[in-house]
Amino acid sequence: MRVLAQVRLALLNQIGFLFPWSPVCLGLGIGLYFGLRFEPEGPLYLGLAVAGLALIGLGRVLPAGWGALAIGGALVAAGFLLAGARAHMVAEPVLSWRYYGPIEGRVVAMDRSASDALRLTLDQVRVGDVPEYRRPQRIRLSVHSEVGPIAPGQRIMTTAHLSPPQGPVEPGGFDFRRHAWFQGLGAVGYTRVPVMTIAPPQDAVQGVRVTAIRMAISDHVRAHLPGEVGGFAAAVMTGDRSGMGQDTLDALRASNLAHLLAISGLHMGLLTGFVFMVCRVGLSAIPALALRVPVRKFAAGCALLAAVIYLMLSGGNVATERAFVMVSVMFGAVLIDRRAISLRAVAVAALIVLTLRPETLLSPGFQMSFAATTALVAVFGALRDFGPMPGPKWSKAAIGLLMSSAIAGLATAPIGAAHFNTMSHYGLLANLLSVPVMGSIVVPAAVVAALLAPFRLEWIALEVMGLGLCWILMIAEWVSGLDGSQGYVVGPPWFALPMIALGALWLALWQGRVRWVGVAPVVLAFVLWTSGNRPEVLIAESGGLVGVMTTEGRALSKEKGSGFVATVWLENDGDGLTQGQAASRWPGHAGQVQRIALTGAEVIHLTGKRAALEFDECNTGQIIVSSVDLKLSGGCTIFDPDRLYETGSLSISGGKITSSAERIGDRLWSPKSTGTRSNAGNQ
Repeated sequence: MRVLAQVRLALLNQIGFLFPWSPVCLGLGIGLYFGLRFEPEGPLYLGLAVAGLALIGLGRVLPAGWGALAIGGALVAAGFLLAGARAHMVAEPVLSWRYYGPIEGRVVAMDRSASDALRLTLDQVRVGDVPEYRRPQRIRLSVHSEVGPIAPGQRIMTTAHLSPPQGPVEPGGFDFRRHAWFQGLGAVGYTRVPVMTIAPPQDAVQGVRVTAIRMAISDHVRAHLPGEVGGFAAAVMTGDRSGMGQDTLDALRASNLAHLLAISGLHMGLLTGFVFMVCRVGLSAIPALALRVPVRKFAAGCALLAAVIYLMLSGGNVATERAFVMVSVMFGAVLIDRRAISLRAVAVAALIVLTLRPETLLSPGFQMSFAATTALVAVFGALRDFGPMPGPKWSKAAIGLLMSSAIAGLATAPIGAAHFNTMSHYGLLANLLSVPVMGSIVVPAAVVAALLAPFRLEWIALEVMGLGLCWILMIAEWVSGLDGSQGYVVGPPWFALPMIALGALWLALWQGRVRWVGVAPVVLAFVLWTSGNRPEVLIAESGGLVGVMTTEGRALSKEKGSGFVATVWLENDGDGLTQGQAASRWPGHAGQVQRIALTGAEVIHLTGKRAALEFDECNTGQIIVSSVDLKLSGGCTIFDPDRLYETGSLSISGGKITSSAERIGDRLWSPKSTGTRSNAGNQ
């Protein structure tokens, strides 16, 4: 009883500071839903709904403290229910076999793939003679052929290879099938033949009119600012990255400046902040208005209007929607005379985002955005209690900028390392030299260009904008070219990032000395992260690549092919080598039959039909992986396309085989296959 009394006393001391925990509880429920290895049935949802309502009732009658715990439990149940409801609401048919043949669809989005190929997202799809109930509603297609001008709204036709969205490249890795499920993508593929237009945009633009306007603005900007600068400007103004080359993107990533491309919190904050400042200063300079009009609220309303326009022009992607919610909460607080920047405002924004799109909890964009914002608000809020910073104004601004970059960098570094396995050692320097230019030159010039566009004078502001972007690109190339500019980090165990997040949130949100307890799970998570072991053997879902851990690092069975899989494996190992360099570690690397000895086993990789037909071994202790079907008998363990189709990618450690299918379970986005691996036309 004494322990319970102490717990209640601790909760009572938090009264008035508990609201920021609301999105944490909601996020716990969402995380529980996505962590399951089975799809919940109706009775579980009903039970959670009843339990949630009961907890809300208890929260109203229990004493203060215990009531807060009951409300927290209700929010956990609500998060689980929201995630389940969202997953069912976005359900669309998913292709369950490999297809080659004619396809037709309407272009609704355009971007670039990792290989720098034009990538088209199509809706209103027709796939050969596939019946409507099995036909994907949206597909994404990489174009590896010469193609003429393509605009949103055009209906196109081509012959393409399609397949279901790929599962994780290794057990426990990023599940693209889940990501595609919430994007509504039912198939992905590529074409190497010409793409034909069968209906012009004006005949098929209904529903993608905003996208057409965005692309027209992008083309106009690139016409005034050619080259990579124009592509960068288009990305900042409309979110269209199709004009940027892969080398430029790599330089921005290596220098930790890739966040300047995504229209997220930084861009939305800079743009609305500039509009707010200009409107407030401009109106305050007119005494007749300043004395009669609530200038601050009027400026907030103008900033909100600018945010709405920017949201529409940027394509309304998830990152931009999240940023829009955050600035809307901030300026909404100004309109109702509340503090614009506080942990409560951050919590409200997080609640709205998680309610609308629960799946964003798993995205690095959401995690990094709210980690940086929460850390900045919490740290500067704590510093505010110590009084104003001494020194002249220019030094305060410089110190504030340095502290902001350092705090945001520290808060987002573990998330970036966990998701992307890289760390930019000079990222702080690059951001200090680039972010002020983005805020003081690039974004204001973009706003002025929009205002001058009706008078055909936008070129003046675009030239100024181009100068700022030239500086940022120069900094990116310089920093990325420094020795040791980019480091590689081993992928963490699945529980490391949640432990770090919960510990850091406890440190930021809990009041009193007990908050320092949050340091323990953070430190423990980093210790477990660095002491973790990578799998001894990795096998690709297609059977086209095998990776074996050696004393020198992971040895790959092929120098070319399955490049994306090879890159992710090496990144998760914390290995900066290329696929070709990693393939040189494989002993006797020649021919279509690759062998490597392990302790108590031998891994053999067969590539191509000829190698599979000529191979006749099958001895105990052999693990045979083939990219084509095998018909062998004996004591060996065989992984050919038929078996890998059921298991997905595989990992082997200590003699234990783990499959992606086993780790994911039977979820909506990974149903048991009801089709075959190829359509009839391919057989």
